[in-house]
Amino acid sequence: MGIPSELRDLWVSKTKTPFLIASPAEESKLLRSKQCTNEGVRAGLKAATIACVASAVPTLAAVRMIPWAKANLNYTAQALIISAASIASYFIVADKTILECARKNARLQDSLRHDNTGAS
Repeated sequence: MGIPSELRDLWVSKTKTPFLIASPAEESKLLRSKQCTNEGVRAGLKAATIACVASAVPTLAAVRMIPWAKANLNYTAQALIISAASIASYFIVADKTILECARKNARLQDSLRHDNTGAS
């Protein structure tokens, strides 16, 4: 089968074109999005470490003290409980942080737009 020759030629011609120079507005938008992503990752990692400790301590204590947990929670179950809490907290906090940063950037862009149109 393969790629039809017309599509292949179009794709090859697009890959050979020189890189486009982004406008300062586009560059600042990309920079802000990277900063939002980095903030989300940092906040998610902090939340995941806290959740890991907060779920590991009671899980491991329960396995040692509670007879039902001792009989039914093997090492895999303990690891799943701890990792599920950590993973969930990471994604929830990272998502909320990125969305809040995006809202802040949208408000900033909106206020800049209104300032520019009002001054004209």
